[in-house]
Amino acid sequence: MTIKISETLWRIYNRAARPYPWQLHDGNLPWDDPAFSARMLREHLDESHGAASRQAAERAKQIAWLWDNLGLQPGSRLLDITCGPGLYAVELARRGCHVTGIDFGPAAIGYAQELAAAQGVADRCAFIQQDVRQMALDGAGFDAALLLYGQLAVMPRADAQEVLARAARALRLGGRLCVELLNPEKVDRKESNWWFTDDTGLWGDAPFLHLGERFWLEEEQVSVERYHILHLETGQLDVVELCDQVYRPDEVEGMLRATGFTAVTPHPAWDNLPLYDADEWIVYTAVKN
Repeated sequence: MTIKISETLWRIYNRAARPYPWQLHDGNLPWDDPAFSARMLREHLDESHGAASRQAAERAKQIAWLWDNLGLQPGSRLLDITCGPGLYAVELARRGCHVTGIDFGPAAIGYAQELAAAQGVADRCAFIQQDVRQMALDGAGFDAALLLYGQLAVMPRADAQEVLARAARALRLGGRLCVELLNPEKVDRKESNWWFTDDTGLWGDAPFLHLGERFWLEEEQVSVERYHILHLETGQLDVVELCDQVYRPDEVEGMLRATGFTAVTPHPAWDNLPLYDADEWIVYTAVKN
């Protein structure tokens, strides 16, 4: 069905002045939509940028750091939470780990399974398509777990706390968790708007107009990006809101300790690994008590 562009533009004109966090798609991207998932996979695998997955050379440095700092060794059992297309999981399986990866995107999980088979480690990899807030691996006895690239921050605080609790229950006593979150000192708090047109990308493979807005909610310490995607051939309008919760280091430590972790250690800038955006991040390691 074709919608009059003028009607769609009036919808944009009459939009709410400011969004409230986590109202659309739980405040995030429609990860489990098959078409969106396929386009997101394309972004993960695009080595020209690191917006979805970091580029291979940087991943190699991170994987070496994780191997050392999580005490991994051949035979270790690892849980990769929000594993995406398995780019970390499969490489760690190649080093000898037995890896379980969980992700909501069907295309990502499909690719991870294919990658594991291609690398000859399918027998050491299990990939599950699931919302990580629903993962139920209590008592699984993993030696370590990963939650990388700020994915804990794209859900409300209560959900983030629940994910940490589920991760703790999946680990053995003495198991280690690694969580990567934005450094609150580096978060961009400026409000802005922008637009562009394209005929291929994350939002579709036909001509579209992208109108973006960024809001900072000081009281909630949340940034919200709202995208109006106008599909020019049909007049269809998609509205997406991407929320990112900001956490202070003491808040992260409190959340981890509340779910049974001790020895919480922040590693600003990945301990100065040479990553293009390293100073924007803090990596936290913790031990299950």
